[in-house]
Amino acid sequence: MEVIHLLMNFLIPPIVIILILVVFPIYFLYTIVHSFIRSFTMEDMNQKVVLITGASSGIGECLAYEYAKRGARLALVARRETMLKEVAKKARAMGSPDVIISCADVANSDHCKRFVEETISHFGRLDHLVNNAGISSSFYFEEASNISNAVPVMNVNYWGSVYATHFALPHIKKTKGKIAANTSSSAWLYGPDMCMYSASKAAMMNFYETLRIELGPAVTITTVSLGFVESEMIDGKHIGLDGKVVMDLSRKDAVAHFFPILKAKESARLIVDGVCRGDRDVTDPSWLRALYLCKVFVPEILEWFMRLMFMAVVRRMESFQIKNGIQAKKDF
Repeated sequence: MEVIHLLMNFLIPPIVIILILVVFPIYFLYTIVHSFIRSFTMEDMNQKVVLITGASSGIGECLAYEYAKRGARLALVARRETMLKEVAKKARAMGSPDVIISCADVANSDHCKRFVEETISHFGRLDHLVNNAGISSSFYFEEASNISNAVPVMNVNYWGSVYATHFALPHIKKTKGKIAANTSSSAWLYGPDMCMYSASKAAMMNFYETLRIELGPAVTITTVSLGFVESEMIDGKHIGLDGKVVMDLSRKDAVAHFFPILKAKESARLIVDGVCRGDRDVTDPSWLRALYLCKVFVPEILEWFMRLMFMAVVRRMESFQIKNGIQAKKDF
């Protein structure tokens, strides 16, 4: 057995490199042609049924409006009823022929089962499931006295998507529908002081990439990797060290200072376009793909760069906190 592994260690790498050099140009040409063709065969969403979690604000809200413009019938899920009702009202005005809302917590399996059943009971079908609900966390791992305070991050981001997918999958298969998952660029891009959030998104991405292989062409799965987009997270809303949701205005100031913030409306349009085309993934902004290549080929350089950016962001946050009389989080 050891001899076999030695032979594989010796033979497999050069064989793979040769195959990549031979196949990549052909594959690259195929993807261009295929993408061009799919742009003319985008799914017509008129009267189709779309279930969106985390639909009361931010990206989820804009996704509801984008689907509404395309004539889709909507099932909107979030915890805040008043905000959901307002989004539903606007979605109807934008063209959705029918909208229902369901107040639910995706971290609760029973809630997920209920809102899927309500959707099927009302519409009789389900074409798209958009797993968008999520919550951020921000703390330094070494400072956490009770790491279990971060459990809600995994419960909402990962298990919330798994629960919804589990109950919706039989119905999605009947319509040969689609699943979209907002996995975030944090699933593969380093995010210091957001390790638990990044871990939850990485788990989410690996789940859907594995599920894609299990299901094959029966269900189309699109993973979404976004940068900084207008949302409550960008406004500084996150779970802190004590496990409670807080609003950190210094984070919003630092992010806006160093990074371009994407418009949620435009990101939503790109996401829905990608899902309707049947894309494997949607990345916005597209330059994030270059960072992914850096992660694969020069990870040490990317880590060094991210560390520099991290320290710059921390200094900006501390400056904001001192200026506004807020206690700084940590001295670097």
